[in-house]
Amino acid sequence: MEAGKQEQMKYRLAEAMKKCMKDTPVERITVKEIVETCGTTRQTFYRNFQDKYDLINWYFDKILQESFEHMGEGRTVYEGLVKKFEFISQERLFFRAAFKSDEQNCLKDHDFQLITEFYTNKIESKSGKKMTEELKFLLEMYCQGSIYMTVQWVLGRKKATPQELARSLVEAMPMELAGVFRSLHLI
Repeated sequence: MEAGKQEQMKYRLAEAMKKCMKDTPVERITVKEIVETCGTTRQTFYRNFQDKYDLINWYFDKILQESFEHMGEGRTVYEGLVKKFEFISQERLFFRAAFKSDEQNCLKDHDFQLITEFYTNKIESKSGKKMTEELKFLLEMYCQGSIYMTVQWVLGRKKATPQELARSLVEAMPMELAGVFRSLHLI
């Protein structure tokens, strides 16, 4: 299957997963239900994804890429976060179901890994040097906290607009980490 058609199939499978999530918790959705909803085969599903969590993580990756692709090229952490939260808001049903799941390949863990790698790469490429252990610690702590607050927001436990949530997360950044981000023009 050519790359473009494979990408289209992945999006079709993601749409089918979203439809299934409207009525069924993630843990109870089967690959059989996803492929029946999509009108394809299990073989096609497994050619594209390891399991339903791999599909959820792939879709989330696409959203993150879209939200953060221009950050650092004139776009700040705040602007990247607003974009991410606006998209999550449009797809709230999907994310509410996905973030509720604590199964393997958990979206919270995946988000933590992606965000931490993203910020690490930005800091190291813009500064031209490896992050110190102390800065890594602050970054990991900050990313864990920001994901927790994102999940609270998605589940409706924290009321805020995408802009308010992004502002709160930027303001909550540890002082030393914020200083590094500021010096690299990321906030």
